[in-house]
Amino acid sequence: MMTPRQAVARLAALLPHDESPWRVALALAVGVFISFTPFWGFQTLLALLVATLARLNRTVTVAGTWMNLPWFAPFIYAGAVKLGAWLLPELSGLAGMSVWLLLGSTALGVAAGVRRRDRPAEHSRHAA
Repeated sequence: MMTPRQAVARLAALLPHDESPWRVALALAVGVFISFTPFWGFQTLLALLVATLARLNRTVTVAGTWMNLPWFAPFIYAGAVKLGAWLLPELSGLAGMSVWLLLGSTALGVAAGVRRRDRPAEHSRHAA
């Protein structure tokens, strides 16, 4: 049986200690992007492959992939199909629906994975 202290030590060993915050954020953003792809069931493997090829932290990338919870998937994929249909209204049928899903999920993934940088504290209206 593992003690709570041992569990925390094992989890801490998985997290990056020598990487810049930018690289950690990039790994998380890539994982979140992958979580929106329609490759259900292969997203973790895809995240591991992309993280390995891009030399990103695999643990953080997979954690980003797991942020899209299964009970949200029907809503996300329905929204992705609607967004894809809005972007390419001339398509129809099963092939059109597949393209709509791929295009819409890519657009939603980019929107979810990209985060606007915060302004420095000296430029913020709330700076003391």
